[in-house]
Amino acid sequence: MEFIKHYWWVILILLLVGVLMNVYKDLKRIDPKKYMENKPDLPPHRDFNDKWDDEDDWPKKK
Repeated sequence: MEFIKHYWWVILILLLVGVLMNVYKDLKRIDPKKYMENKPDLPPHRDFNDKWDDEDDWPKKK
């Protein structure tokens, strides 16, 4: 227990290094070109701003 008490930061750094290595390996497996070729089409964006957007806040030009 004395070791953990004095060197908790070493264990934390080792865990952080392990997490970063796993993230790097997972990101290395991603092929962005293949994803862009097989990218799914997005549905059209639906917003309900058209109900209040009819009101014009800008002054009319003469």
